[in-house]
Parts: sequence; C-alpha cells; structure tokens
Amino acid sequence: MARNLGEESSDDTEFIKSSCETATYPELCFQSLSSYASEIKKRPLQLAETALAVSMARAKSAKTYISDMTDYKGITKRQHEAVLDCVEEMGDTVDRLSKSLKELKNLEEGESKEDFWFCLSNVRTWTSAALTDETTCLDGFGGKGMDGELKSLVRAHIVRVAQDTSNALALINVYASKH
Repeated sequence: MARNLGEESSDDTEFIKSSCETATYPELCFQSLSSYASEIKKRPLQLAETALAVSMARAKSAKTYISDMTDYKGITKRQHEAVLDCVEEMGDTVDRLSKSLKELKNLEEGESKEDFWFCLSNVRTWTSAALTDETTCLDGFGGKGMDGELKSLVRAHIVRVAQDTSNALALINVYASKH
C-alpha cells in the first residue's frame, strides 16, 4: 500500500511539473507548487487555484514589505511617493487576485457553457490586470534618479510577484484549454 501512495504522490508531482512547462517561469512554477501536490492531485482547476493563492500570498507579503519602505533611511520625496503608489498598486493586485481566486473556486462543471466562459473570462481579465498593477508599481521607480538600494529591494519583491502571477495565468489558460 505504501508503494501505491508513493506512486500517486510521484504522479501528482509529475502532473505539476508537466503543467508548469507551459508557464513563463517553469522552474519557479514547479518550485512554488510542488509542495501542494497531495492537495492538487492531477486536477487542473485545483492547480490553477493553488497558483493564484500562492501569487496572492506573495503579493500580500510584498505589499507589507513595501509598506515598511516608507520609513527607509534617506528616502527622497519622489521615492516616498513611488513607494506609496506601489503599495496602492499591490493592494489592487491583492484585490484582483482575490476576486480571481473566488471566481475560479465558484466555477462548476455543471454551469452552462456561457456562464463558465464568462467566469473564466473574468478570472483571466483580473489576473492580467494584476500583472499590469505590478508593472505600474515598477514604473514608478523609473529613471536614474530612482536607482539604488530601495529600488532594488522593491524590484526584487515585485518581480517575484509578477512571475508567480504570470505562471498562475498560464495555468488558468491550461485549465481553460481542457474545456
């Protein structure tokens, strides 16, 4: 019996690995989702939901981290404004990912095709908008006058959120392609 459980776990992990091959950042996708293999099993919807949840958790963490940057030593007025704008953008990201996750969780196989595709369209739109919010945050730190440690710290967090969000969108599209 233990062998069968191990094989199931291996199959579940392999499902995640092969699904992540379609993602923009396949290694990061697998790294961030493989620990959930026993919950995901071989279910594309569960994989997409988990990817969104991981992205949303990362966005919440980044928002908190960047919020703390308002007290960064030696911050200029322009940097302070960019940090505040970025916090707002990350708040929007969290909201959009939360809406996407809720909508995805509400998808039922039994719904009419029109309802299914309408809900899925909402998920895709909100997840894409979250990616735009992340890019907009980084845009606020554009120009040489903004270069430095603060920009690097913020960028590192936002880029990781954007990578997770991009991967989630790819997995949503994999799920959609199966319908």
